[in-house]
Amino acid sequence: IERHARDGVDFMTVHCGVTKRSVDKISKHPRLMGIVSRGGTFLAAWIIHNKKENPLYESYDYLLEIAREHDFTLSLGDGLRPGSIFDGTDWLQIQELLTIGELVDRARKADVQSMVEGPGHLPLNQIESNVKLEKSICKGAPFYVLGPVVMEIAPGYDHIVGAIGGAIAGMAGADFLCYVTPAEHLGLPMIEDVREGVIAAKIAAHAVDIVKIGATSGDLKMASARARLDWKRQLEMALDPERAKEIYRRVKSKSAGCSMCGDYCAIKILREALGSKASCI
Repeated sequence: IERHARDGVDFMTVHCGVTKRSVDKISKHPRLMGIVSRGGTFLAAWIIHNKKENPLYESYDYLLEIAREHDFTLSLGDGLRPGSIFDGTDWLQIQELLTIGELVDRARKADVQSMVEGPGHLPLNQIESNVKLEKSICKGAPFYVLGPVVMEIAPGYDHIVGAIGGAIAGMAGADFLCYVTPAEHLGLPMIEDVREGVIAAKIAAHAVDIVKIGATSGDLKMASARARLDWKRQLEMALDPERAKEIYRRVKSKSAGCSMCGDYCAIKILREALGSKASCI
């Protein structure tokens, strides 16, 4: 951790909330998926093997000294996050969150910035309550959600699943979305998987920003270009212009409308009915 700090890393995930108390009670609070966090599992296995406390928790004050000296942010990882929607908001998850709430307080007293990582896999109806719990327990600390992934049956499409959860979490008050790739739960993501995952997360974040901060400038320009049937401008304004161009050019339209409706384009017909080639808005 100190070497990363000297190298200039801005924030690091540290699984300080996986404590011996929590690990000792895993068998009393069984889960369908157990522990799915790599860091969480490494530490849990270390605790079980050595019968000692998590060194990141035990030496948290020293960790704060390093963070303060090198000015990096602690991302307090959710090593006990639920790995399936059937494990959401269980004892292990909430116990870790309570511990993290205490660690946020200690970080603030030490003048160290921190944010809190959140689940994980959650059904839709648990997302808002999870965000509110984090904001209450961690006294408003920035919340970084890993999705959330809201179903289990869509491998290959988990970037969409994660974007759905991310949009709901963002509306509830989450601050930072972790993107999910189509390769999630299947294998190592390739470059195209990363690109698709980032775009899906950007869509979720922008949907929230429209409502939360009025980030509608690009959407207004796009809607206006659509009303004018200005295809050049529409393609320029697209979140992913190359993808939009690829689809638009697949089937050449014979009219001012797209190839979906052609001469039966609703905008074109209304414009002609009103006797004007100008936009009707």
